[in-house]
Amino acid sequence: MIKIENTDVYGFEAAIRGMRNPLNSWEKSDSGYCEGRSARCDNCPIEPDEYAPCYNALVNEGKLYVVGQKDFALMKQLVRAGSDHSKFMRMITVTCDITAPMYWWKEMDTYKVGTVRNSCSTMHKICSKELTLDDFSHEHLGAIAKTMLENTVVFLNYCIDEYKKGALGALNEITGLECASQKDVWWQIIQLLPSSYNQRATWQANYAVLRNIYHARKNHKLDEWNEFRRWIESLPQSELITYSKEGAINNG
Repeated sequence: MIKIENTDVYGFEAAIRGMRNPLNSWEKSDSGYCEGRSARCDNCPIEPDEYAPCYNALVNEGKLYVVGQKDFALMKQLVRAGSDHSKFMRMITVTCDITAPMYWWKEMDTYKVGTVRNSCSTMHKICSKELTLDDFSHEHLGAIAKTMLENTVVFLNYCIDEYKKGALGALNEITGLECASQKDVWWQIIQLLPSSYNQRATWQANYAVLRNIYHARKNHKLDEWNEFRRWIESLPQSELITYSKEGAINNG
């Protein structure tokens, strides 16, 4: 299970400006802000063939930024030339909120360069509420495994409840220790917590990182990676990310 929300994409204007710095070709840029003369794109005065598609995600201070065909063609050309030539991709920033199981986050942590992750704290907040089955990814579990997970959740909630009460007798019973403390019970929760526990984090990356992820995680065993790749395909100008040398630039 993976849920991606509150996606925000920005930096196209600066990326395109920087992309044209090496040859001082700024005057050839055909990108710019929508004049906003119409509330709907159906009545937009811009000729359809003049610009690449307008994406609502490219909003800066309430104005829609439109990537021009000439700029987009150059961007694709530089992506084809390789990462050394497509440094502009590092300037296109993406932020979002991701809720996913810890076993997926463990793999996502491979991508440390060019990313930022602010997670909800399991260490501090695991005892703040009663756990339910839906706090865990369990869509592929059979009947026996699901029952085992349900029993684990019941025991975790018992530990959480007694942790809050701090009753010495119950703490000793839970841990099997003669002089148990609240922290001893906390350890039972932390070390027993399944890796299928869903953790939420606000995550930041850029198009260069997403390009690496998209191609490295193709046909991965985890459904979460396949869903993450489909989310990448939905981003503005995702052709820049999904292009592979085996085929033409495309949307997937």
